[in-house]
Amino acid sequence: MSRLLISSGSSFEQEIGYSRAVVDGEWVFVSGTTGFDYATMTIDEDVQVQAEQCLRNIAHALEQSGSGFEDVVRVTYVLPDAKDFPACWPVLRRYFGDVRPGAMMISAGLADPRMKIEIEVTARKRG
Repeated sequence: MSRLLISSGSSFEQEIGYSRAVVDGEWVFVSGTTGFDYATMTIDEDVQVQAEQCLRNIAHALEQSGSGFEDVVRVTYVLPDAKDFPACWPVLRRYFGDVRPGAMMISAGLADPRMKIEIEVTARKRG
């Protein structure tokens, strides 16, 4: 069974020592992904804008793995302020509303105080 490591080009991956995603057989594990635009390494202040950018970053990783949002079976959301979560729901519903993966929301501090949401997904590629 082959293992494929996927990078977004984010400086965090090199500095910390991880991959944006790992494909192991039919499974795709996308690391916690924040709202940074990796091309410019900038981040918007708005949590809803950050959620949208998180999902664009995840979409790119899923595409590189040969899968997509329709293959997501599990999603975890991490927000420093749980009160921000409802503002993200319209964005999340656009990406996951038809897929309806298992989900969990955790309220915890993130590595950079500018980060207002981090999203991690697990997908299973269909044969």
